[in-house]
Amino acid sequence: MLRKTINPFDLLHRQARKGIREVASQISSKKRELRGLEAELEKLNRFAGFRRSNVTARPVRVAKGRIDWSEVLEKLPQEFRSADFRRIRGLKDKRSSELFAAITRWINSGSVEKRERGVYVS
Repeated sequence: MLRKTINPFDLLHRQARKGIREVASQISSKKRELRGLEAELEKLNRFAGFRRSNVTARPVRVAKGRIDWSEVLEKLPQEFRSADFRRIRGLKDKRSSELFAAITRWINSGSVEKRERGVYVS
């Protein structure tokens, strides 16, 4: 009976292919899980009244002097002061009355609550 010898290179090659398939399978699984989590986050954001889930470092869109105040709220920290508005690009030249009008609208809509004088929580 003739016995076929296993080439060590072929054995190593098979093991590498098997490892690659396992890692690729795990990546696919994690991507599916991530898509599900992103969909859930999107639903929660819509329920909370936010238009998108990603908070980016982009400046607030200012078109013809109009500001998307929901974008501004997304860019502010969880607990913020009125001075934090000045750190957001596009708001440096806004009057304080406009900023406080936005805060008042957020308080009335329930998006923000006043913690103490000058401190708000979203």
